[in-house]
Amino acid sequence: MRHARWLILLCALVSPLVPAQKLDKLVFGTNWLAEAEHGGFYEALADGLYREHGLDVTIRMGGPQVNPLQLLVAGQLDVAMGDDLQTLGALEQGLPITTIAATFQKNPTVIIAHPGVHSLADLKGKPIAVGAVSNTTFWPWLEQKYGFTDAQKRPYAFSVQPFLADPALSQQGYVTSEPFSIEKAGIKPVVFLLADDGYSPYAETLVVRNEDVKRRADVLRRFVAASAEGWKRYLADPARAHALIKRDNPQMSDALLDYGHRKLKEYAIVTGGDAQRLGLLTMTDARWKRTIDFARGAGIAAKPSFDHRAAYTLDIVKDVKVLP
Repeated sequence: MRHARWLILLCALVSPLVPAQKLDKLVFGTNWLAEAEHGGFYEALADGLYREHGLDVTIRMGGPQVNPLQLLVAGQLDVAMGDDLQTLGALEQGLPITTIAATFQKNPTVIIAHPGVHSLADLKGKPIAVGAVSNTTFWPWLEQKYGFTDAQKRPYAFSVQPFLADPALSQQGYVTSEPFSIEKAGIKPVVFLLADDGYSPYAETLVVRNEDVKRRADVLRRFVAASAEGWKRYLADPARAHALIKRDNPQMSDALLDYGHRKLKEYAIVTGGDAQRLGLLTMTDARWKRTIDFARGAGIAAKPSFDHRAAYTLDIVKDVKVLP
């Protein structure tokens, strides 16, 4: 008995000296201030999923004056949140980056109209408030599919007030955000999700420097796996993630967080498409081909001699299969 007590005491003294597992550090930059659209990453942080995968992850918020891809190339981020068309444009400018996974299987971009509008085709020739970035994203797609013209475009200042004041005006938005503000003002808008009508680009992609695809392949694979599990848990129960989101972005309301979470599920933004069979955050060659073909046809990817397949790799995400 005396020997056993000494052995227990010795273990108690020695165990704190055993070095803890060394965690690989990784800085992830989002595309905006913390919001429901980032929920799965915050869930992975809140639940300790990143640490379980041997990672020490810092989430750095984006914002109106933040360019995540520039910070990525400058070495201030290890992973940046981007989107397909932005990455294609950056590649043509010579940025050494590539996409390793896609959070949103459905791009959440919407056109929001007043009650009485039945289809996007009804908006041909009608005024629509859109931002400048639409010129290299969804507007060329609307021109190709519905014959929209630049004469329809009105300035968009990221406010729903002009929409509320003008029953003839439609506007761009995210399915998880702007309709909420419009509904609060007493109007039940008509919402057209472009992805459900064939708009193919992924959104909230995970972009890294080319050199890290092989050099840090294992770290990136663990980050994608933990993030995918985080998204699965977040969609089931967002409470822990929402607490961290509000810590980083105190201006975020519970009502908007709940609305965003609900719409992500309702429209299968994260869980739709190929994610049903290949797992969350997946990508496919076929989907990228559709996006690249559209970008070339619209003049967004304007260099015909450039190999736009360099915009992505399936080497990381193909080994991650977290089904919804």
